[in-house]
Amino acid sequence: MPPKLVKTFLLLLVIAVGLSGCYYTQAARGQWELMRKREPIAEVINDPDTPQELRRRLQLVQEARDFSVRELKLPDNKSYRSYADLERDYVLWNIFAAEEFSVTPKTWCYPIVGCLSYRGYFKKDKAESIARELREDGYDVFLGGVPAYSTLGNFSDPVLNTMMRWDDIRLVATLFHELAHQVLYIKDDTGFNESFATAVEEFGIERFLDARGESDDFATYQAQKSFREALVKLVVDARADLRVLYESDLDANGMREQKTARIDELTGDLRILLEEHGFDANAWLSQPFNNARLASFALYEGRVPAFRAMLASCDDDLECFYAEAKRVSRLDAAERDAYLDALQERH
Repeated sequence: MPPKLVKTFLLLLVIAVGLSGCYYTQAARGQWELMRKREPIAEVINDPDTPQELRRRLQLVQEARDFSVRELKLPDNKSYRSYADLERDYVLWNIFAAEEFSVTPKTWCYPIVGCLSYRGYFKKDKAESIARELREDGYDVFLGGVPAYSTLGNFSDPVLNTMMRWDDIRLVATLFHELAHQVLYIKDDTGFNESFATAVEEFGIERFLDARGESDDFATYQAQKSFREALVKLVVDARADLRVLYESDLDANGMREQKTARIDELTGDLRILLEEHGFDANAWLSQPFNNARLASFALYEGRVPAFRAMLASCDDDLECFYAEAKRVSRLDAAERDAYLDALQERH
């Protein structure tokens, strides 16, 4: 085993032991598996046994990664310079949980990233076991596979085989998005973090496609994004209605009946939207909606217009934009929100 990998493995073990508990041990082991299976992208491309389509896509990743440093001023490090085939469909499985009559998700808190509304497991059977325990405790539970995973630059994240299910545009956009988190990420403000990264992603993918002479494909990116926003809005609207229901004085049986009716309405609306856009609605809706699955969706990108305005005020100079975003991130939460509100209103 290479000395650098030995050092990293020992570090992961120390972190796991220091934090204690089975959860952090499995997380350390999962991260170790990712790192152990990494291969430099250049070597995978040059391997004669690499399938042609995988070779093409990894060449695209190389081009996008170089562009991210040269044109987007994103970190020039080893993130997304390697490839790992995990030989499974998802890198990890996230668990969401919420009480029967609440749309507020259960939260778990972690080092570095702060408190989040989900818990991730690298082994599906372990995630399923925890999900069963939460259901037995009376929670609504949703368990979903995740194709991408980021350590925010704390380790050299590889491109994963699980990401190859995406089309070229989404693959490149995801790289820009995740690298933007390495530029700026603050604890306990997902809306700020996601909006900032999305603004960088949008700017980056438009410039990247233009540089490749594929400007017309930006419309495809925008259409995909509009579809996702429409889908999330249906879910968020339903969640808002259920929040009002759960805060009412209705008895438990009446509340359950109305909960079921609103979720059935949402499912019907989603089916129409999915089929209109050519998706397999039956597959997408195979897991029924409940409070926990509703909690897995959020309009985290509501601040994107403010960050677009911030970028425009910098005349699209990214170094200026990053500096201003970092300045705003250091404000306390109330000041930060007020500043972004005002910026959004002015533009």
